Amino acid sequence: MSTTYTTIESPVGPLLLAAGDDGLHAIEFHASRHPVRRGADWQQGHHPLLDRAREQLAAYFAGERHGFDLPLAPRGTEFQRAVWHALASIPYGQTVSYAQLAARVGRPTATRAVGAANGRNPLPIVLPCHRVIGADGSLTGFGGGLPTKQFLLELEGALPRADLFAVA
Repeated sequence: MSTTYTTIESPVGPLLLAAGDDGLHAIEFHASRHPVRRGADWQQGHHPLLDRAREQLAAYFAGERHGFDLPLAPRGTEFQRAVWHALASIPYGQTVSYAQLAARVGRPTATRAVGAANGRNPLPIVLPCHRVIGADGSLTGFGGGLPTKQFLLELEGALPRADLFAVA
């Protein structure tokens, strides 16, 4: 099964989008800590699902969309897919801790494993791993970098915008 990919511009920098007939496979930040493995079946080009993803991401960044309606086909272990599925249940504009996410997947003592699976999420933004924060409310690890995580949470209203407190 082939994978088609393209790169789009966004407020958080270039994003690589990859999809096949089975669904969206990847959204990757420009300087991702865990790049998606590209196979020999990857080809740059056009796919209708990439157009839908581009449109929905543009609406999200414009503050006009709070969720996504895309067929998803992330590739990972059964445990990773369970964690990624749980991410989809975190409402727009809200955050949960890694411990809360671990409880949601029925593994309350597996906080570190959940954190590792969260860090390998191949569909950030759509599967909102940016909404997972430290137990003390701190912004911790994010594949797109902490400034991107902060931007996304501010966009969603989950954090006060830093510029609201700037001294004039």
